[in-house]
Amino acid sequence: MTGESTIGESTPERPVRELLALALDLDDLDEARELARRLKPWFAVAKVGLELYASAGPDAVRALAGDGFEVFLDLKLHDIPATVGRSARVLGRLGPRYVTLHASGGVAMLAAGVEGLALGASDVGLAPATALAVTVLTSDPVAPPDVLAGRARDAARAGCGGVVCAAPDLRLVLDAAPAMLAVVPGTRLAGAGAHDQARVATPAEALGAGAGLLVVGRPVTRSASPEEAAAEIVASLERPGPSN
Repeated sequence: MTGESTIGESTPERPVRELLALALDLDDLDEARELARRLKPWFAVAKVGLELYASAGPDAVRALAGDGFEVFLDLKLHDIPATVGRSARVLGRLGPRYVTLHASGGVAMLAAGVEGLALGASDVGLAPATALAVTVLTSDPVAPPDVLAGRARDAARAGCGGVVCAAPDLRLVLDAAPAMLAVVPGTRLAGAGAHDQARVATPAEALGAGAGLLVVGRPVTRSASPEEAAAEIVASLERPGPSN
């Protein structure tokens, strides 16, 4: 499966909630599901990261899919191609919508992951997950342009459907791989704390720069009122303006 567009527009056919992935960075599946259900009106995608997967394993993917979410499995696979390929095949059988691999592993490793996801999905009669290549972690304060562009091109050559990058890196990454779905973590409303994310942007800025999917975590999940925080983010994307 490949990315449909790099343009992050909300349309009647694609409402704002389909542009947003909720990062469930928790170590308890019941707690994660309860929070996800509360925020379902604003998020169509639930992201299972390393912490939740380490706690609940495949059950996290199955449970959230059963709750009606598209599941973004963010494990950043990075190993020799054979290992990544076999692991991706196992993950592909779970039916996630997205799975991340780290682009620093190179073309052969990324291609093995793409193939593994397709084989795993085929094993159980599902559509293959979109492989997302992580360029540089958003916690890194510096992202060398040549590294970003090279990893984006590697992802495209390997058959990945998308790339994960910080909002300030979008133009460079999309110039190098223009057909890819661009996924941006670390988005925050203006004035919010950056936490451990070094390169951040508002959701509207990221969509305006070409993001196709935004990952939102702590600004919502650690808010005193997660529903209000989620509604504020959606409202910021629905307002007309030059960056939307």
